[in-house]
Amino acid sequence: MQRQGVHQVFEEHRDELLRYLRAHGAGDAAEDVLQELWLKFVASPTGPIASPRNYLYRAATNLMIDRRRSLVQAERREVEWSDALDRLPGSASVDPGADRALDSRRRLAVVEAELGKLPARALAIFRRHRLEGCTQREVAEAMGLSVSTIEGDLRMVYSLLDELKRKLDEE
Repeated sequence: MQRQGVHQVFEEHRDELLRYLRAHGAGDAAEDVLQELWLKFVASPTGPIASPRNYLYRAATNLMIDRRRSLVQAERREVEWSDALDRLPGSASVDPGADRALDSRRRLAVVEAELGKLPARALAIFRRHRLEGCTQREVAEAMGLSVSTIEGDLRMVYSLLDELKRKLDEE
């Protein structure tokens, strides 16, 4: 007897429910959500429902929320999976391509050649400070120099690198 009541309420409000689902986020999937709602309604035994219409709308809303969460999680999984694949060696996003690799090698050769023209002490200071992570004070103590000398040599290297960057960016 209860199933006939639920069936009757569902059928009476079917078109109204469909409009509700479309207007509240189900869009093109409204028919699918409505079908899923019907299947859940019929499959699960329920006791007497005080307000079947309100119950129907609440159940429809819950299904839309569940569907949206599921879609968001699927999209997130897809993005994370794609990002993970992109980081694998040999993937298209990791592989710079032959032209870009050749241009990068050429640029590196230019930078190395220009850095080679600097005094050895300035390069040693730069390496210890920027590549090894030593503070300017640590470099100064280790090399027996003043901090201002370290700063001056670093300025020389930074100035050259800045000039090189501008030149290479113009190409």
